[in-house]
Amino acid sequence: QLELVESGGGSVQAGGSLRLSCAASLSIYSVTRLCVAWFRQPPGKERERLAHITPEGVPTYYPESMEGRFTDSQDNANRSVNQQINSLTPEDTAMYYCAAGYNCDHFPVWGPGTQVTVSS
Repeated sequence: QLELVESGGGSVQAGGSLRLSCAASLSIYSVTRLCVAWFRQPPGKERERLAHITPEGVPTYYPESMEGRFTDSQDNANRSVNQQINSLTPEDTAMYYCAAGYNCDHFPVWGPGTQVTVSS
């Protein structure tokens, strides 16, 4: 059974960058064969969808304004999907989740999340 694990979260100062990764807990699986989405949930707020990347490696960002600071990519060597986040602000503080599915409209498999905390 496919299980996902996020990594790369942490505490950074405003203006810094982080690269989050999403991989299967078992190395026999490659998430690059699936549509992988990133979500985040700030403290006390609802979860929001950030982006997804297709198995062909084509990313889509929600909203489109995210594309300037968020970059999703596949890492075929590590069978993972990465999300690079630049110019972090305290408003980016949240739990970040990756989720995967066979299409980009339904993500039944979720990771436990990785915390990102940005200080001013």
